[in-house]
Amino acid sequence: MSVISELRMQHSTPRVMSWNPGTTTRLAITVLVSFTLLVGANLATPLYPQLQAELHLGAMGTTIAFASYVCSLMFFLLVIGHWSDHVGRRAALVLAVGVSLVGTLVFGAAENLWQLCLGRGLQGAGVALATGASAAALRELLPRKPEWASRFTLLASSGGVAFGPLIGGTLAGLSGGRSTVFLVQAVLLLVVLVPLGTLQARPAIAMANRGERSRALAPRRVGIPSTARTEFWLASLVGFLSFAIFGFVLSLAPGYLAGAFDLHSLWAVGLIAGLPLGIAALSQVVVRGGRILLPLGLLLMAAGTLALFAGATQGRLWFGVVAMVVLGLGQGIAFRTAFGWCVDAVTPAAHAQTVSSIYLLTYLGSALPVIVLGWAVGRFGQLPSIMVFCVAGAAAALLLGTWSVLYLRKMNGNSPVV
Repeated sequence: MSVISELRMQHSTPRVMSWNPGTTTRLAITVLVSFTLLVGANLATPLYPQLQAELHLGAMGTTIAFASYVCSLMFFLLVIGHWSDHVGRRAALVLAVGVSLVGTLVFGAAENLWQLCLGRGLQGAGVALATGASAAALRELLPRKPEWASRFTLLASSGGVAFGPLIGGTLAGLSGGRSTVFLVQAVLLLVVLVPLGTLQARPAIAMANRGERSRALAPRRVGIPSTARTEFWLASLVGFLSFAIFGFVLSLAPGYLAGAFDLHSLWAVGLIAGLPLGIAALSQVVVRGGRILLPLGLLLMAAGTLALFAGATQGRLWFGVVAMVVLGLGQGIAFRTAFGWCVDAVTPAAHAQTVSSIYLLTYLGSALPVIVLGWAVGRFGQLPSIMVFCVAGAAAALLLGTWSVLYLRKMNGNSPVV
């Protein structure tokens, strides 16, 4: 069926110019789409110091530009996070790529703050539409391996966020600067559309009847699964905290760390900023273990956050790199474990809505704390504001780690957590 038919929730016969690949190819396409969208959403990370100076944004303007993406993503997760259940996974992903393509072009050509925010907002809408759709598609492609579906979901998103800053910093060194960065991303999105758009789609799991289509697409309240409330809040709060720390790493930290470590190369700034996210993505595939990984990961997050501030304060690059690795490792195994617990506890029919709800609260961490930090930097200065932020983040990680240990002991009758 065509994408238009899917969006209109109408049945149609397969087109002549279409292909019907196997499960492995469909997995690869789904992961590639999600990865490419997240790369594009984070290309600007090493460019923020340059944009701040070029457009006279200041610390608050920089965090507003960054948070506009997150706020848009949260809004559209709430409004359209469930659409793929009704229009189909392929149609939702095609629409997501199209919206992100427009946002990429707008951001690349932006000449002031509101244009930056518009471009970032469109990118956020695209990622929001793809979040639930790609996660649910992976779950449906791997019905007997839900753990691997969760791993692929997090690998695609974390990997995209990790490689975005490095790719952005590398491309910024080419002629054309910022315009070249986003032009290349636009071309990549067009390339991704070819296999995705010609793919023979599978029917939506909840295609609405003619008189019920508008109601099916109407915004829904945040869905907290009744069978997994504790798991949901653990996953959401771990996500909120980790994305608050990563939000700092991806917005204000590039400029702060460039000054602290005397870095002048954009690709080096992008590498440092993307390092913890790359380690987080890698850990979700490589690291194995039991339930102890959640409190262990939160402990590593606390240590890495404090060590990052200490390394930057002392100007020791090697110490900062080690801190980034520890931070990324802790976030990767903690969020993967909590995320996996939650999605494994819900039915496939509730999967897309649950994932969208988790990410709605998770991405709130990239918006609210980062905006407050941007305000605090302008009001109280950079060093004391970042110090308070890092100490508060480490304390929150330790509190969540304590809660996870108590929860695991309760679930296992006070037996050791292994």
